[in-house]
Amino acid sequence: MEGRVWYLPHMPTDPALQDIAHALRQAQRVVVLTGAGVSAESGTPTFRDAMTGLWASFNPEELATPEAFERNPELVTRWYDQRRLGCMACLPNPGHLALARMERELTARGGRFTLLTQNVDRLHQRAGSQNIVELHGTIMVWRCTRTGREVTPPPEPMQAFPPKSDDGGLLRPSVVWFGEMLPESALAASFEALDGCDLFISVGTSSVVQPAASFVFYAKRSGATTSEVNPEDTAITRWVDHAARGKSGLLLPEINRLAFDD
Repeated sequence: MEGRVWYLPHMPTDPALQDIAHALRQAQRVVVLTGAGVSAESGTPTFRDAMTGLWASFNPEELATPEAFERNPELVTRWYDQRRLGCMACLPNPGHLALARMERELTARGGRFTLLTQNVDRLHQRAGSQNIVELHGTIMVWRCTRTGREVTPPPEPMQAFPPKSDDGGLLRPSVVWFGEMLPESALAASFEALDGCDLFISVGTSSVVQPAASFVFYAKRSGATTSEVNPEDTAITRWVDHAARGKSGLLLPEINRLAFDD
């Protein structure tokens, strides 16, 4: 990856990390769920953190709806373009890179790795992850409200608000807004991956947003070892087999080291 060099301090090994690493070393089908905490370590503005400056007086939940876009498409697309540019200015962090390595190591030995993400910034792709399911869509792709065709805007700020497609329809970000259903294809891919997985890791998410918050139970039903990596306890902590406390940018590389280097 181009750009910033990350230096990871030496750290004592948490027993939970050893347990997760042991499960990873034995696993053939791994599913990882990531949330906003992973991107936050790259400096990516979280959904509510983005409401600063000119946007401080707005409620993000009132902007991220189909109704808001219908009422004021200029306001909504200006906000989303600012968020898009903010995401593009960030770089993948060691947590992103560790997940990409995890996938490479697993597939090299004939296993299967699926990354389910609630993040819309595509930092996982930039880090090198391949088999990704974007549960909430992505801010990097916009789609025509008339035809449904998707386009990838150039890296520069948009010049018109709302932007229009070549078909003359308004463009909106390809994200899941409040009141909208998750893409059926993303849900189907998620449940297919969870069915039969033998290791599930929840990373950087508070595990309160459905349906992703229930994925741990689908994994358990498949007989998987379940774990989480998060700075604090979450809604699923009492249900997982192993819980490691700390930032994913520190803990995921350590899990990889224990699983693949020792």
